[in-house]
Amino acid sequence: MWIIFNKKMIKTFLKEVVVIIVGKQAEDIIDMLDGNKYINEFIIAKKLGITINQTRNILYKISDHGLISSIRKKDKRKGWYTYFWKIEVLKSLEFLSDLINKRVDQLKYQIKSRETKEFYVCEQCNVEVSAENALLREFTCNECGQIYTLKDNTRMLRELKREVEKLEGKLKLVQVEIVKEQEKVDKQRAREIKKEIAEKAKKRAVAAAKRKATRKKLEKQAGKSIKKKAVKKKPVKKKKILKKKLVKKKIAKKKVLVKKKVLKRKPAKKKIVRHLAYPKARNSGAKKKPVKKTKSKKKKK
Repeated sequence: MWIIFNKKMIKTFLKEVVVIIVGKQAEDIIDMLDGNKYINEFIIAKKLGITINQTRNILYKISDHGLISSIRKKDKRKGWYTYFWKIEVLKSLEFLSDLINKRVDQLKYQIKSRETKEFYVCEQCNVEVSAENALLREFTCNECGQIYTLKDNTRMLRELKREVEKLEGKLKLVQVEIVKEQEKVDKQRAREIKKEIAEKAKKRAVAAAKRKATRKKLEKQAGKSIKKKAVKKKPVKKKKILKKKLVKKKIAKKKVLVKKKVLKRKPAKKKIVRHLAYPKARNSGAKKKPVKKTKSKKKKK
């Protein structure tokens, strides 16, 4: 029972919004529009008994305030687009609450002015004037010439206060419905987010399965896995480089040793020759040049 009453109350609020925007002739459109599903505009026009252009004009006026959303679908046979419409319940309730708040503020301002200021009225013409305007006209009516009388604002104040109380009670109901609709919207968004996450997870799983299948095919064709081939190549290169380096170092060491031995032997031979040719040179530090022997020429007889 409470759910049915709640739905009826929301419908009355939505109809009030449509009457404010378009007029009373368009309030029946709310019975066609649903807050959960999108409805074809041709079906709306058929049920209301008006032309498609008239229904579109009503819908466009409401959509200017952002209270209706639409989607379009292409007809496969005819080729043109048909629009589907849905009323935004939360936005329309928020729009109504803003209007009620503005009306309450206006009425409160009127009550304040009636309580603080004086107003005069012409009883014959039923024209109300403020105290300033009555003073400028010398408290006489311009149309009939009768004198203005002071108006009693107690009755009007009572009516204005009653209207304010009604609007405030209505505003509370609207705000309660706004909270409920907000909860529904939040839940719907959470479901949509969960669906998106699940779809992404499925896509990733499918992609991973495809990769595994392709990898297995390659392994069967080659006879060995791609991973094992990549692991074997690296240590072979390192070993070859190490062997080459060791061979080069050994060759270099051998060459150096041979050169050193040759250098040590040569000066030893020279020293022995010097000592034999020049025995005096052992004592003296300075080297002496060898004296050339000249053959003596025999005298001719």
